[in-house]
Amino acid sequence: MSRVAFLVFAWFFSPFAAAQEYPTRAITMIVPFPPGGVADIVGRPLAAMMEKSLKQPVVIVNRTGAGGALGMREVARAAPDGYTILMGLSSISIFPVSERVNGKQPAYELKDFAPIALVTADPTVLVVRADSPYKTVKEFVEAAKAKPGKINYSSSGVYGTLHVAMEMFANAAGVQLFHVPYGGGGPAITALLGGQVEASAQGPAAAIGQIRAGKMRALAGWGTERLKLLPELPTFKELGYDVEFYIWSGVFAPAATPGPIVSRLREAVKATATSEDFRNAMEKVSTPVSYLDAPEFAKYWERDARRLAAAVEKIGKVEEEKK
Repeated sequence: MSRVAFLVFAWFFSPFAAAQEYPTRAITMIVPFPPGGVADIVGRPLAAMMEKSLKQPVVIVNRTGAGGALGMREVARAAPDGYTILMGLSSISIFPVSERVNGKQPAYELKDFAPIALVTADPTVLVVRADSPYKTVKEFVEAAKAKPGKINYSSSGVYGTLHVAMEMFANAAGVQLFHVPYGGGGPAITALLGGQVEASAQGPAAAIGQIRAGKMRALAGWGTERLKLLPELPTFKELGYDVEFYIWSGVFAPAATPGPIVSRLREAVKATATSEDFRNAMEKVSTPVSYLDAPEFAKYWERDARRLAAAVEKIGKVEEEKK
């Protein structure tokens, strides 16, 4: 074989050539939470519409466990070929810190991921059942102070987004609550509606249906401004509690994914997230699109990760309660 022929042969079967042809088969989008939560609500229409751009199926797989850490770890360890991607939430930044706080080796590091795009960003809201005696945050805090550790709340898992949000509030309010972790935001809502817990932090999109149906009551939001979705809902900052927390959703690939593949994914997410069809789909589930391409998303993620790391270190070591 001549040198030229060898070089052509080597290029044709190289990772670069494979990247140029990407994708040639179905792509798996890991959602590390059960159906019903923010990642699933955003991920499913995003994946379905990305197929138009990629010309290949994008299959959602709910890989649950450990508050989302198991699914995130799976993507961090996946082959960096663009065929396994992640629909992650802000909790991606929490677990490396929380595992160190608890003396464990992190299952992954933030550097194991390549950010593709931010898709949504919503502040959490504090919700109780509609038949709850707590009609205001003031009433909730007074009851919690009168019964330290007795008022319980559900979350998506230990150190998950909903857990950290509630503990940030509890710390600011000077109260002690009892944490009951579940396997995702959806099961956490089910537990609240079923009377197993008294409160929960939830993303607006996951809670708004139950609020409008008169089954849940929102008491306050973690944002810096009132939600357009719930304009009558005060923020914690308005009420004198210095807490801020957002559940954002974003797409990630394994860090070593080749540049051409990352670029292709960025193009596909941008085409979808900025489309009228996707915005309409998100409007139906009351979730505003907050698209940021990879460079801007990386900066946003870095700032948010620093804030969450400080919050987790303040929470400290947590023993996992049993449901």
